[in-house]
Amino acid sequence: MSDGATGDGRTPPRRVRKEPDVRRDQILACARRLFSRRPYAEVSNTEIAAAAGVSRGLLNHYFGTKRDLYLAAVSQMMNVPPIPIPAFVEGTAVRDRVGQSLDAWLELLERNRETWVAALDMTASGGDEDLEKILAQGRDRAVDHMTEVVGLTPLSRERPEIRAAFHGYAALAVATSREWLKSGRLTRAQVHLLLQEVLLNLVDQVPRLLEDAAAVASPE
Repeated sequence: MSDGATGDGRTPPRRVRKEPDVRRDQILACARRLFSRRPYAEVSNTEIAAAAGVSRGLLNHYFGTKRDLYLAAVSQMMNVPPIPIPAFVEGTAVRDRVGQSLDAWLELLERNRETWVAALDMTASGGDEDLEKILAQGRDRAVDHMTEVVGLTPLSRERPEIRAAFHGYAALAVATSREWLKSGRLTRAQVHLLLQEVLLNLVDQVPRLLEDAAAVASPE
C-alpha cells in the first residue's frame, strides 16, 4: 500500500489546519451561541470546546478563564455591525424611524437573551469593572445611534446636557429590557411602546425644557 493510501487506493484528504484567527472566531461563535441560550453558570469551557471541536487546552490558550471568554462574547455582541439608520424618506415621520430602530435593537437582545441578562446580573452589584466598561462603551454607541435616528446629533455635540439626557434614556432602555427578558413583567411589545413614546417625548420636549431650566439657573 502506498504512503497514506486508503484501502481502496485513494489518498485520504489532508486535514487542513485552520489559522489562529479563524479558530478563535470559531470558539467565540460557539461560546456566544451557548451563552445566548443558557444561563452563564450552566455553560462550561469544556462544553464550549466540544461544540467548537477543539481541546480544552486550546480554548484556554486563546481565552483563559470562562469569564474572559464571556467578556469576549459580550464585547462581540456589543460590537455587531451597527443597526442601519432608517433613511430619511419624504413623508416618513420620526416615529417610523424610531420604531424601526427599536425593533432591530429588541431583536438583537432577544437573540442573545441569556448573554444580555447575565451581563446585567454581573454588573448589577458593580463587581465587574471590565464588563461594565464594555457595556458603557455599548451605551455610548447606542446614544450616538439614537441622536442620529432622531436628527439631534449636531445639537448633542454642542450641548452636553442633551447627550446626558440621552444617556438617561439609555439607562431606561437597559432597565426595561431586564424587566422583559428576566422578570417577565413586561412584554417585548410593551417595552417597544414605552421606549418609543419616551424617546419621542424626549425629542419633542427636553431640548426646550433644558434650555429654559438653564436660563432660570443663570439669569442675565
